[in-house]
Amino acid sequence: MDKAWRNRWGLVTGASAGIGVALAQELAAGGVHLVLTARRSDRLEELAKSLRSKHGVRVEVFTADLSLADAPPKVFEFTEQRGIEIDLLINNAGFGQYGEFPQVETQRLLDMVQVNCNAVVHLTRLFLPGMVQRRRGDVLILASTASFQAVPYISTYAATKAFDLLFAEGLAEEMKPYGIRVCALCPGSTESEFHAVAGQQQFTGRNMETAEKVARTGLQALVDWKSYVISGFGNYMGAQSQRMVPRRLVTRIAANLFRPNKKQ
Repeated sequence: MDKAWRNRWGLVTGASAGIGVALAQELAAGGVHLVLTARRSDRLEELAKSLRSKHGVRVEVFTADLSLADAPPKVFEFTEQRGIEIDLLINNAGFGQYGEFPQVETQRLLDMVQVNCNAVVHLTRLFLPGMVQRRRGDVLILASTASFQAVPYISTYAATKAFDLLFAEGLAEEMKPYGIRVCALCPGSTESEFHAVAGQQQFTGRNMETAEKVARTGLQALVDWKSYVISGFGNYMGAQSQRMVPRRLVTRIAANLFRPNKKQ
């Protein structure tokens, strides 16, 4: 991890579970002060207490629901009121939903786009100007191996993660002249609550990576100025090999894997 982050402030969204918790723990161990945000205040407070006690870092908690359009400016205002300069923004919050598109609740789909895309853009737009002015800062955006192809039955989720990947890659080039690193972290199946929340437990991989390993991979890629990183060699080969196959065929194969009547 970058030693320059020590004694500086990072913001982690979706910090109440899974990769978000692992990122917060990894950063705190490296001496990074943290602002943690998510919907579940009890989990945030518990994590904050643990990080303060174990690593001696400052940890602020702000409860926010990023499916609400006014949440990002409230998060930003919280840091401004406390005089906290965010040098490391981690857009980790996100969720998916399994099922045929017409059967998924409309609001669930719209909330997914709000959290996975709109909130990412909004928070990044709010915090980047300060980084540009200071000529330092880093942004990590959680994408997915689903960013690389259409995935029927989680079509909206895959589309949002494709957005996150391209957004991060574009910003990475834009921000280089200012000394700011931007990276998209693309994990595959990971040990977390994600699959249960998305309603797709039956499709979890047998060789899931730990959230801790994914977190370390993402932070190291950011240090190395990578615009994206795929966590896990198998995931990397799977994502890259698709470039050799017609997109329509890749989508058809994914549909056969995820089709509801294929449940085990």
